[in-house]
Amino acid sequence: MPAPVRLVRRTAWRGDSRAEGHRSVPEELAVAFTYNGTSHAVMMATPSDLEDFASGFSLTESLVQRLDEIESVEILELDEGIELRLWVTEERMQHIRERHRRLTGPTGCGLCGIESLAEALPAPRQVEGDIRLEPATIIAALGQVTSAQALNDATRAVHAAGFWRPGDGLVALREDVGRHNALDKLVGALARAGENGSDGALLISSRISVEMVQKAAVLGAPVIVAVSAPTALAIRTAEEAGITLVGIARTDGFEVFTHGRRIHLDPALQAT
Repeated sequence: MPAPVRLVRRTAWRGDSRAEGHRSVPEELAVAFTYNGTSHAVMMATPSDLEDFASGFSLTESLVQRLDEIESVEILELDEGIELRLWVTEERMQHIRERHRRLTGPTGCGLCGIESLAEALPAPRQVEGDIRLEPATIIAALGQVTSAQALNDATRAVHAAGFWRPGDGLVALREDVGRHNALDKLVGALARAGENGSDGALLISSRISVEMVQKAAVLGAPVIVAVSAPTALAIRTAEEAGITLVGIARTDGFEVFTHGRRIHLDPALQAT
């Protein structure tokens, strides 16, 4: 497989001087997903943790409901990129075929896209986990994620998604040029390890979009902590799913947008 990091030549300009040298940059390749020989999607991604990616993408996109519905995964390196060739049970393949039929067809008239919209914005899974976190704990967990980002340390150009659990610390972390891909890889890694997402927090290095909340709900994570802000739709979706949304998290604080009962703040602060 191609290396996830490449060393490239570059010319640097700093102040009033020029310097020739090299920089590490993340690799980005087309990764195709096929199910029982049928093409499904192509993602631009970092070529690392690909079996986790195959498992997590299949789960978060509801192509399978359980990991044991994936019978095998083949990783093929091709001239154009990488193919993740998945074989799933016939029952799940029937579901995938039906989904393809609903999403394929003309969308020129005003009503033809209704089912596609319903497919894009399904009701999120309900999250029941009820952990309690102190502010200092959240900030310390963010520090663990930052310290574990090996690809980002080398390139300063990739996203991370980590799962943190009280008592255990950082359980797993995955990185990718795409924020959705990093989260899919994390979901896959946790599923393959038999980990339960209901007793910890998801920490991400990006903004919180609705897709990130939907994927977190599949994981069952009751808390999302992100270094950037959420979108309005992400807030509405987290509220509906029962997820505590923490954004703009820095070393000096953060902002809580939904289900604040899981974050133990000073009573005087809760009133403001």
